[in-house]
Amino acid sequence: MVIVMQHPQSNSAYLQWKKQLGTTSPRIHRRRSQKIHCANSQRHHQSISQFPPMNQSVAAIILGDGSESRLYPLTKRRSEGAIPIAANYRLIDAVVSNCINSGISKIYALTQFNSTSLNSHLLRAYSGAGLGKEGFVEVIAAYQSLEDQGWFQGNADAVRRCLWVLEEYPVTEFLVLPGHHLYRMDYRELVELHWRSEADITVAVLNAIWDQDPGFGSLKITDESRVVELKDKTTGNPKCQNTFDCHWFSSMGIYLINRDVMIELLKDSFPSANDFSSEVIRGAISTGMKVMAYPFDGYWEDMRSIGAFYRANMETTRKCNRGYDFFKRDSLVYTLPRCLPPSVVTDSLVTDSVIGDGCILNRCKITGAVVGMRTRIEDGAIIEDSIIMGSDIYEMEVPQNSVDRKRMSIPIGIGEKTRIRTAIVDKNARIGKNVAIVNSDNVREGDREDQGYVIRDGIVVVLRSAVIPDGSIL
Repeated sequence: MVIVMQHPQSNSAYLQWKKQLGTTSPRIHRRRSQKIHCANSQRHHQSISQFPPMNQSVAAIILGDGSESRLYPLTKRRSEGAIPIAANYRLIDAVVSNCINSGISKIYALTQFNSTSLNSHLLRAYSGAGLGKEGFVEVIAAYQSLEDQGWFQGNADAVRRCLWVLEEYPVTEFLVLPGHHLYRMDYRELVELHWRSEADITVAVLNAIWDQDPGFGSLKITDESRVVELKDKTTGNPKCQNTFDCHWFSSMGIYLINRDVMIELLKDSFPSANDFSSEVIRGAISTGMKVMAYPFDGYWEDMRSIGAFYRANMETTRKCNRGYDFFKRDSLVYTLPRCLPPSVVTDSLVTDSVIGDGCILNRCKITGAVVGMRTRIEDGAIIEDSIIMGSDIYEMEVPQNSVDRKRMSIPIGIGEKTRIRTAIVDKNARIGKNVAIVNSDNVREGDREDQGYVIRDGIVVVLRSAVIPDGSIL
């Protein structure tokens, strides 16, 4: 197994700019000429150590995704945050780990759609992991009450209806975070900028041109880093060009909001608002609240498509990784500890791949692939540039009393002499012998759910628990 990772390089101009903020986080590989310069008030000279401790002053609110997912069919039975990534992790692990590594130990996760897998993972993975005596990860699932008969109508509505829980601890700020984005951020830098500028709200923005709108609106930023206008698809999103006179930046959907401001906005000013970006943040700007921008230059992926998810996984196998580094020792990625045996590799050739725990690889060839936990690959199989998400169980033989013996005749895993190229195989899939999943016709989009697979962005996606019979060609 060959895994070679390399950190991106930083140039002197970039380091000089970041010095104004006091950070040197890695830069994104898509750069713009117009950058935000963080305006530090001359009235403030405190270091971060003179501010209140993060674990006492800030609580994180991680938002589950809505009913419309761009990662279907991977979200057919799970939410986006629960999707496996990089063999051993879930997408939400990156966000929770950012909180833990930033010293934020009070974390709430608000979930609703397809939340069973996500709720189970959070409850089992983060019961005290690096959170200290008073730290926690508390899952608040969507609920109905005498006062509220319906489900959550949006992320702002979800936070409003959970304020009675969120107000239990005397924190001074709430950090609102999407739960399915892949990035590494030290939230202490964002909080310090928020405190120094005495802002009501601070919004994290991409300090680089983005090839697609992330969907959280575009913000007009002054030279002092103050947000003065927000536009989205409903109001005409401005197309920002790479010029010095362009001051529009894409929001990341990350908001640091003062506790009293949050309560005022959700309960008093906009009691019927459902969406943070288009209603709450825009309303705060229109009422004259001080909304500041925090520029982020690191790698960031919002998983806007199956293709984006596929590429994020493939980056983990590259010798020069320009994506998210799961192997960074000084900023660990936490997840559910599992008592699985080491992977067994028998007469196999594995090159530039990531192999999860507990796999059984028998005389196969794996190149540039991500192989998830408990994956079984049989003799003569070839896996190229693909994601195999693995299995929840070991299935060594077909039960004699099985009701569905025809389906169970193909064990979970990859059968003998099967070839898989540029594909995503979801968990517990049963791939028979001599199967070819290669998309030889180069189809970009296709729907064959009744046959256990679809094609998205030219990538064959085999559904969870699908059965692909012997000799099939996809």
